[in-house]
Amino acid sequence: MENKKVNNKIKRFKQNLIEEEKSKATIEKYVRDVRRFYNFIGNDDICKERVIDYKNNLIIKYKATSVNSMLVSLNLYLLYIKKPECRVKLMKVQRKVFGNEDIELTKDDYKRLLNVALRKNIKTYLILQTICSTGMRVSELRYVTVESLEKNRVTILNKGKVREILIPSTLSIVLTRFILKNKIESGPIFISKKGIPLNRCNIWKMMKSLCDEAKVSKAKVFPHNLRHLFALTYYLIEKDLVHLADILGHSNIETTRIYTTTSKHDYEDIFIKMGLVDVDLR
Repeated sequence: MENKKVNNKIKRFKQNLIEEEKSKATIEKYVRDVRRFYNFIGNDDICKERVIDYKNNLIIKYKATSVNSMLVSLNLYLLYIKKPECRVKLMKVQRKVFGNEDIELTKDDYKRLLNVALRKNIKTYLILQTICSTGMRVSELRYVTVESLEKNRVTILNKGKVREILIPSTLSIVLTRFILKNKIESGPIFISKKGIPLNRCNIWKMMKSLCDEAKVSKAKVFPHNLRHLFALTYYLIEKDLVHLADILGHSNIETTRIYTTTSKHDYEDIFIKMGLVDVDLR
């Protein structure tokens, strides 16, 4: 359980993350993960044995990628409180050869979502296309402004880095029509009735509302999957992983590889074309 001393440590850790210019979402995650650790050890002192116990407990409850994500947060915190000897190794995870079809958003799924959105909510229709045709993160949607349309490019400020995203000419045309019709003269294009930029939760709900009518599993429909669809579509055409990493804003190309995982059916088609199995059993 937490006490005043622990709370103060976490507050100072959070302040340190802010000073390192970590993103708001990253800071919230790191703090949440550290609190989870303290809830696990209770009043026990932090030592390598208890950290290993915590790691083993996570392994029972979560997938390897989730476990590693939480351990990265904890290891950073242990380094901050000057207990580097208590850090633990991450789990070794083999890169997936093909994607999970249960959560993989296909181009056909995307088209069906667009068709429903066009009838139900033009703003949702344009948000889907803006994320999917540029590969931007949902948190970066606020940078799509009237001013950026005039330049045909969006300047993204994220995690202490600056990058520019090109706005496709076709997207620029439909967004320009939207701002003229809705009399948006400056600032972010996708805003609420109160004039505040739409957040992740708003967009999540807007997308989920399309699923039933579009006959697309809700497990597939979330903003980040649009970014994945952009990445895979781009890679299948260009086969340029380095340039794709630049577009997506990845500093590590191994992260980009995850986005380019194709479906099991694609691999099955390749294996069949290889013709290395004799199916004639006569």
